[in-house]
This record gives sequence, structure tokens and C-alpha cells, in this order.
Amino acid sequence: MKYSIYQMDVIPGNPEKNRQKVKAWMEQEVAKNNPDTIVLPEMWTTAYTLNDLQKIADHEAEPTKGFLGELSKKLNVNIIGGSVANKVNGKIYNTALVLNRRGELVYQYDKIHLVPMLNEHKYLTGGKKAPDVFELDGVKMGMVICYDLRFPEIIRPLAVQGAEVLHVLAEWPTPRLSHWTPLHIARAIENQLYVVSANRVGSYDGVTFCGTSMVVNPNGDIIVRGTEENEETLQTTMDFDLVKQVRRAVPMFDDRVPHLYPSRF
Repeated sequence: MKYSIYQMDVIPGNPEKNRQKVKAWMEQEVAKNNPDTIVLPEMWTTAYTLNDLQKIADHEAEPTKGFLGELSKKLNVNIIGGSVANKVNGKIYNTALVLNRRGELVYQYDKIHLVPMLNEHKYLTGGKKAPDVFELDGVKMGMVICYDLRFPEIIRPLAVQGAEVLHVLAEWPTPRLSHWTPLHIARAIENQLYVVSANRVGSYDGVTFCGTSMVVNPNGDIIVRGTEENEETLQTTMDFDLVKQVRRAVPMFDDRVPHLYPSRF
């Protein structure tokens, strides 16, 4: 499966300009490289303009859901649509969207771990359901948002259910850059799957974001990685036969003894 990942600098507080920016990038990228799947970063319509989200957030994931649906159908491409500020019944969630080539919403996920270091919990409401497996082009996949990457207990069930790739949608800041890469490698090795991330670059409200979007294979090898500061596109092709090979070589999932594991911790 051929991927294009947009390491994007987000225009703060201007959803329409960001949508037009993504549209122009996506049309150019599909025409040039013809990817099967595109990945966008976290909160790409607004950035972390937390004080303004009540006014500028999507409502029930619109208009972004419709916007991405039209693009995916027009361009015949799957879209891991990053996440957006999403107002539902007066509460704002950090909501990720996945659309297939036919423009259909395949999966929607509300971020369950809110970042205290960025005061996310003061403005947003956490999701009430752990991530689930979804499929694009017959491949089982999972998705988490930024801070979720630190919680392996929500990622392991995805691998147990057969996920072969985990997407990480992020606005990960530079002060914690040293954590970013090791967490990717750990999640890839311990779950024997690809880890694909789209992180933003640039700065807002005194916080600089560290880019370094990447793809890590099931052996823990980084196969493509972005810079820390530049807006750019990462391209790669993933061979999911490698997931099967790694899982046969080290049959970790056959050797699990879940009845001995604590059910709550």
C-alpha cells in the first residue's frame, strides 16, 4: 500500500484556509505520486487555538467530514483524515476521521487521553470508547491521537484483533521530542505492525511542534522520517507480507497467556 503523509504547518484558527491548503496539497500529491492512502495530522483545521474552539470547531464533524469525503471520492484515495475540533451537544472533542476511496466514513474516533501539558483537558472532552480496528483496501488498521501513543494498553487490543498498521495523528511538541521516536519503535516491535505518524511543524502560543513524522516497520526499523522543522510530504510503500513474516518468526501472539494478565491495572 502506497502512502503519502502530510507533515503540515497549521494556520491557527482558520479552518477554511487550512481546508483549502489541504485540498491543494492533496490534489497535487495524488496527481504526482498516486498514493493509496493519505495521512493528515492532529487538529489540522484549527491548531490548538483552545480559547476559540467554541466558535470555530466543526459541528458533528462537519464541514470537514463532507469536505474529505468529496476529495477521497474525486481523487480515488483513502484518507486518514487527521483530527479536528468537533462540537457535539455543546462539548468539544478531538475527533479523527477515516474515509475510503468512495468517500464513505469508515471510522471515527474521539481522543480519550487529553494532554494536561497543553491544557487540552480544560477545553475538550475525552472520548468514551477505546480505539477499534477498521479496514481500508482489505487491510486491518488502527489509529490513535498523539498522547494516546503513551498508553500501550489501548494499542495491544488492536494488534490482537489483527491490525497490521497503527496510525498516530499528532501535534507533538519539541520539549518531548526525545520520547517520540522510542515510543514509535516500541509500539511497532511489541505489536509487530507498522507505525505511521503525521505530526505538525511550526509554532503556536509559545509551543513549537517537532515534526519528525515517520514510518516504522514491524521490526522496529525507521523506513522514512521527516525533519523537525520543515513542512513536507513523506512517501513510502508498505508491504504487509512483512507483518506476517515477523509474526511467524517471533510468534508472540500465539504465546500470550492473557488469563494470567491483570484485567484491570
